[in-house]
Amino acid sequence: MKELMRSNNPVEIAYAQALLADSGIGCVLLDQHAAALDGSIGALPRRLCVGDDDLAEAQTLLRDAGLINKEGPQ
Repeated sequence: MKELMRSNNPVEIAYAQALLADSGIGCVLLDQHAAALDGSIGALPRRLCVGDDDLAEAQTLLRDAGLINKEGPQ
């Protein structure tokens, strides 16, 4: 698994997950429970990860959607 993006914005994360699902790319959301426990103050961003084989396609998809602006997590 490789980290695709990280964000404190739950709407942005949900949008990214929907785009990936529509393209048939599986993903895993990490740190969602820890982020909820911090009181939603934004101290712990959620991380969206994809399989190694899907990374390049997922990066292109999210870059085209304006969710990431370069390769690697932001």
